[in-house]
Amino acid sequence: MKWNLDPLRMGVFLILMIPLISMADADTNRSGSVKNSDRKAAKLYNPMSVSYLRKHLARRSPKLILTPAIERNLRKKLKTDPLIQGYYQNLKEEANRILSEPLLTRKLIGRRLLATSREMVDRMGILCMVYRIDPNPEILKRIDDELKAVCHFSDWHPAHFLDVAELSFAVALAVDWTGDALPEETVALAKRSLIEKGILPSYVKDRNGNELGWIHGNNNWNEVCHGGMIAASLAIADKDPELAAKTISRALDKLPNSLKEYGPDGIYPEGPTYWVYGTMYAALASSMLTTALGTDFGISEYPAFRKSANFYLMSIAPSGYFFNYSDCGDKPNGSGYILLSRFADITGDGLYLNKTFFAHPSNPGRFAGPGLVWLSEFKERKTSRLPLNWYGVGLNPVVFFRSKADDPSHFYFAAKGGSASNHHANMDAGTFVFELNGVRWVVDPGNQSYNELEQAGFDLWDGCQTCQRWTLLTKSNKGHSTLTVDDARHNVKGYAPITDFKDGVQPEVTIDLSEIFTGHLKNAFRKFVKENDHSLLTEDRFVTLDSTKNITWAIMTTADVIPEKSGALLMQNGEKLKLTILSPSNVHVSIISLDPPPLRLDKRIENLKRVEIRCPAYIFPHGKGLIQVRMEAPE
Repeated sequence: MKWNLDPLRMGVFLILMIPLISMADADTNRSGSVKNSDRKAAKLYNPMSVSYLRKHLARRSPKLILTPAIERNLRKKLKTDPLIQGYYQNLKEEANRILSEPLLTRKLIGRRLLATSREMVDRMGILCMVYRIDPNPEILKRIDDELKAVCHFSDWHPAHFLDVAELSFAVALAVDWTGDALPEETVALAKRSLIEKGILPSYVKDRNGNELGWIHGNNNWNEVCHGGMIAASLAIADKDPELAAKTISRALDKLPNSLKEYGPDGIYPEGPTYWVYGTMYAALASSMLTTALGTDFGISEYPAFRKSANFYLMSIAPSGYFFNYSDCGDKPNGSGYILLSRFADITGDGLYLNKTFFAHPSNPGRFAGPGLVWLSEFKERKTSRLPLNWYGVGLNPVVFFRSKADDPSHFYFAAKGGSASNHHANMDAGTFVFELNGVRWVVDPGNQSYNELEQAGFDLWDGCQTCQRWTLLTKSNKGHSTLTVDDARHNVKGYAPITDFKDGVQPEVTIDLSEIFTGHLKNAFRKFVKENDHSLLTEDRFVTLDSTKNITWAIMTTADVIPEKSGALLMQNGEKLKLTILSPSNVHVSIISLDPPPLRLDKRIENLKRVEIRCPAYIFPHGKGLIQVRMEAPE
């Protein structure tokens, strides 16, 4: 990160950084739960004013992510670096594809214009980057046509402000990267649109006089929308410096509400897919502010922000699939690898640069253009390694056990605690995924199409205890590999912390599920032990209430399952996994087919089933229960 501060400002900055540094130290206590009420947002340095903006804003364009100096370096590397050459060639091919596509129109899909906004981000990043390197009049005309098309939309759909934010970023990037070559009337139209269709709608208040929720929010909307507004503000600062300074200052004030969610260990509460979405716009904001103003005001140094890249990498299993908790997709895409290249750029750590992806950029996502910049700026100073066993606390505590990369067992285990009250959360506290010998034996059903559910009139976004959201297989505890008591839903307001973790050859972790079963159990503790590179032990200890009727242990799997006397044999892709019930005795597995799923609106997963061990409460002496299950590769 480059700082452009005189001694006086640096002194003020260091004073303002004291609470941020203090918070980083205080948040390293990992012995118990870390709830939202326990955590305060450190402040970003915020000197923003009209005079500050006028003094520090770069005089020449490009200044958003790309600068003349960065471009010179990029051009130099394009002559010598095969990785950059190959990636740029892919951008050129994508640019030619875009030329054959129709212009974008204001077409809503359900309640969103987001598909159009994101396609505009994709097109402008690629077309403008290719034009800067190879000034092709055909590409410039297409940029001009695309800008005029979206700027003539009646609006950018402020009812769903993510649509506005992403369109604002796309238009701002295009104006900054190619504005000198575009017709003056197009640039004027674009900047007027950034003000009237982008920034000003962000100041509209609701009927109760409240600001838009994302402004103060703590989820991905906060990062995406403030990131988009920063881009727009930097692009129109010459036209309306007062509005630009006001909007950037607001962003610096409010971004910490979402940045604190990474703390203390870098876990993104909404899962790895939403880590990419929210963090990408925080990273874009950091990059744009640095290139335009000489500093990102502390974004990239925010407590646990950099750690979150490790969390993301840990969330990718040897199979290439995510630990896909919350409303998460199944597999990573190019946007994640491009975002990681920004972390590589600011840290110099080769761990974050996926050279395989950049050499063969399949599905690069909509940030492919900025990705070339970050790739070209990377200077490797070290290459870290991920730990084999790791856990982190926060709103959604997560744990990982892995074998070494060259171990043929490819052991991978990930579990989580947390709460169903988190953004995009499911009733999945205590759930886990498990891979062995190249097979994912224990699965998470993942996410499903929002629009399809919304168009059916399904109430997807209300998360109260009795709300419709929890009837879906992908959202309920019965669709996850965890405990269910009395066939009831988990307590939506309960929180499950990681209370114990032991590293070593046989790592183990304990998650306190007691609040999750309020009213059904006195307490409940779920322990996982990696016995060796071929065996995982689950151990559930609990104390029942007089009213407790049954406790169900369950895993979700797509394997074929053959019941046996003391468990079951799972078979998939030519491999086998033995499931053995160690305790209690005289109970058996039952298999519930979920293909097709229970509800018409449920996500259909081929061969999905739930393997259950149903235990009547009365079999546990004095109400003290123990369910032990081992999953291992048979000899």
